[in-house]
Amino acid sequence: MNTGRRATIADVAELAGVHPGTASRALNPGTRALVNADTVERIVRSAQQLGYVPNALARGLRTNSSMTVGVVIPDITNPLFPPIVRGIEAELQPRGYSTLIANTDGFEAGERGALDSLLDRRVDGLIVASGLREQSPIADLYQAGVKVVLLNRDAGPVPYPLVTGNDASGITAAVEALHELGHRNLLHVAGPMNISTSSARAAAFETAVRSLDGVEGSIVVAEALSIEAGRTAMLSVLSSGERRVTGVVASTDVIAVGILRAMRQMGVDCPRDISVIGFNDVQFAEDFCPPLSTVRVPAAAMGARAARLLLDWLSGTPQTPETVTLPVTLMMRGSTAPSPA
Repeated sequence: MNTGRRATIADVAELAGVHPGTASRALNPGTRALVNADTVERIVRSAQQLGYVPNALARGLRTNSSMTVGVVIPDITNPLFPPIVRGIEAELQPRGYSTLIANTDGFEAGERGALDSLLDRRVDGLIVASGLREQSPIADLYQAGVKVVLLNRDAGPVPYPLVTGNDASGITAAVEALHELGHRNLLHVAGPMNISTSSARAAAFETAVRSLDGVEGSIVVAEALSIEAGRTAMLSVLSSGERRVTGVVASTDVIAVGILRAMRQMGVDCPRDISVIGFNDVQFAEDFCPPLSTVRVPAAAMGARAARLLLDWLSGTPQTPETVTLPVTLMMRGSTAPSPA
């Protein structure tokens, strides 16, 4: 195969062992259902191997489509989101779609501005990972008939499809792991309550603590999903003189980093004095000092699943407001140890 030129549909067909017309139908969301599923998978794999990208302009002229999808994320610096975006692009690019990424900084005005900007560019649909539960503009999109798949966070009662991780099982596993290590005074540092993941994880923490005999738990809310907000929240606890906390479950790994900074600032050792568990298992979490125990979220798989739902919708398959919940895994590392008590 000549790698010095752009791959064609004929190249993909040859590698997959099918007719070019079959390859074309398999790579077109509108006709993919006409091809056997195993054959589609083989053709898509061949296209990815060759780096084949369909002629989006030509297809767009035929279908009145821009062949672009808008992706809205709350914080481009948060290490949770690059794997999510990679998962989205891995599904979209072989089918000829490009992504336009917009950052909201976690605010309603930022979310509204990002959505307006993407819609002005005639995106065919949206994948939104920045959903806010209060004053969210997502409801306006639903009323306008815009195709949207929510990712990681919901947007309150708006009946769009949602792909997320199992927040409740992750927090429950973290609380039970600390309990098994002998911790009885636990703290949850939550994110802002207008974010669905924050409220769901806080509720799961309360439920898990109530289910265990002899365990007491308290919650403090960080003002933002940031290192500084996590540090400030933990400093308020360490400086309060309240009962001794020996185990902390953070709503996110970013908040957990702030917790660790506050502990160092106050001369509190992790994990000798206080054990800490984060949530998300962002890249380099195991390289922290100490390596961070955390709940691993399948970020890339979540992005890919959301992209597939949107592609099906764009190809004419009606969508229902289903919630796809992917499993999470507790990763125990050096930031947790038996309770000093």
